[in-house]
Amino acid sequence: MSGRVGDLSPQQQEALARFRDNLQDLLPALPNADEYFLLRWLRARNFDLQKSEDMLRKHMEFRKEQDLDNILLWQPSEELIRKRIRVCELLLRECELQSQKLGRKIETVLMVFDMEGLSLKHLWKPAVEVYQQFFAILEANYPETLKNLIVIRAPKLFPVAFNLVKLFMSEETQRKIVILGGNWKQELPKFVSPDQLPVEFGGTMTDPDGNPKCLTKIKYGGNVPRSYYLRNQVRTHYEHTVTVARGSFVRVENEILFPGCVLRWQFASEGADIGFGVFLKTKRREQKRAGEMVEVLPIQRYKAHVVPEDGSLTCLEAGVYVLRFDNTYSLMHAKKVHYTVDVLLPDKASEEKIQGFEAKRPSPAQ
Repeated sequence: MSGRVGDLSPQQQEALARFRDNLQDLLPALPNADEYFLLRWLRARNFDLQKSEDMLRKHMEFRKEQDLDNILLWQPSEELIRKRIRVCELLLRECELQSQKLGRKIETVLMVFDMEGLSLKHLWKPAVEVYQQFFAILEANYPETLKNLIVIRAPKLFPVAFNLVKLFMSEETQRKIVILGGNWKQELPKFVSPDQLPVEFGGTMTDPDGNPKCLTKIKYGGNVPRSYYLRNQVRTHYEHTVTVARGSFVRVENEILFPGCVLRWQFASEGADIGFGVFLKTKRREQKRAGEMVEVLPIQRYKAHVVPEDGSLTCLEAGVYVLRFDNTYSLMHAKKVHYTVDVLLPDKASEEKIQGFEAKRPSPAQ
């Protein structure tokens, strides 16, 4: 597909002219609506005039709802989505400044995602839903602004995390994702000029005091302070409800067809605590007692009536994983339990790529 205005075919030139004509009512509100801007929306919908116009008009409604014309003056709060939208607007502004500085049109940005430390806790369902919402906003309102999204230090869990958000990305965006292996420090300078890349990431740039991490330019993440934790303020919707009789238990079976999947659960009880554990059996129809199955997560009593419980585990082998809600210790009271269980599958393409990196890694003995 054409990349520059001058490279357009006659049909694309005609579509661009008609697109501008169809948007005469919007153009006064878009002072920066040059041909490059209009082409972003046309390219995002493969030069389909009606779909491109619908997309841009929805974006204009979004601009009004979010007050994007004034968002750069807005002081960021703890509202995550709007804060990320502001970053997108800042990046567009930076593209304009770089265009003026370099004397050529700069339309796209390159992002580096450092996935070091990605773990099961990051697959917490409410957090994943926020990221899904954010990627949907990106696709709908900032088309054709991404040059490449480069992933470094991706752990084995990455394919599962990526599979959760890729449905909210267009195929075009997915094709722009580049996963680098263990030699990423040597590979990154091929995408970014070394003098614009911190020493920490394989470049030559440092802070004025020589710090290789460039802390004056990059804000590194960390753990969320406990003071930000919410408890009863968050209302969770559970898909199932069961009553666990006194002195009894309830099993929930989930068949895992291949290793690498993640089993994720959330549950809450009413009135009192409940026991919970996870076991593995090799055949679905086997009716084994807990003691005859492989104990994956030992049964513990959880105060899920006070704080809803959530957790997950990576399934290292195929089989039927049995979640057991245990009330055998209570001889007087039945327990009502609300729960949701998900099986998260890995993205096969990225999984194969990461496994390929692992296979190429030399052993310590070499």
